[in-house]
Amino acid sequence: MIKNHPMNWEASVVWLRDQPEHRQLVRDCFFDDPVLRAAERYRASTEWSAVRAFLPNPPGKALDIGSGRGIAAFALARDGWETTALEPDSSPLVGAGAIRELSRQSGVAIRVVENWGERLPFDDRSFDLAHARQVLHHAKDLRKFCAEIGRVLKPGGLCIATREHVLSARADLPAFLASHPLHALYGGENAYLLREYIDALQSAGLSIRRVLSPLESDINLYPGSLVEARGRLAAKLKLPLPEWFLNLLLSWRSRLSAAPGRLYTFVCARS
Repeated sequence: MIKNHPMNWEASVVWLRDQPEHRQLVRDCFFDDPVLRAAERYRASTEWSAVRAFLPNPPGKALDIGSGRGIAAFALARDGWETTALEPDSSPLVGAGAIRELSRQSGVAIRVVENWGERLPFDDRSFDLAHARQVLHHAKDLRKFCAEIGRVLKPGGLCIATREHVLSARADLPAFLASHPLHALYGGENAYLLREYIDALQSAGLSIRRVLSPLESDINLYPGSLVEARGRLAAKLKLPLPEWFLNLLLSWRSRLSAAPGRLYTFVCARS
């Protein structure tokens, strides 16, 4: 029935929130209400702490692309960034309406612009930071999307694209889409090859500083963590190994993974 009656993104999230068995997933995705409480939980998460470690200091002008409910835009603004949230969906639950309500509830200033990433309505060299959480894999034209990011960044500006779905081969895409809890409802998911992300970012004039594989950072592991991953690995090996060596093993295992849709993060700087 769901497949015969595709939903939009907002209706899909409403459906997910109505399923008792998905209560934890809803919370992990920060889809729960009130939106301010969800945003505060995100800012306190190990994921955001790991993102923050890559951000320049002092803060400047930030663009949060594909902002969704605005949880990352809120975290940036609370951390002192002059923040613009770009979100094409006007939804009061999962789009621009939710961001405006979050700003109203919190008293934190967030400029909201309703537009698509493939055509950013900003002047060249406008921002010190472009942040995109779970966004690039939705791009209809990845190279154009990244080119726009490169265009609006100041020289030396940072781009951080987090939790992007990666494939080892194009033939793996159907398996990933079939496993996604919401794709069957709204049909909006996608994934790219690792090389495609890197090529698109580099062609936009962005130099790659870090490529974080699935088990290398709390950014990709959330709601899990590196501490938990190291603990599981040490227990499996039954050896008292130092933290640095466990991290090395996790990185090695992570980069060998071929799981369809596994999460990667890219940290880049504008040339």
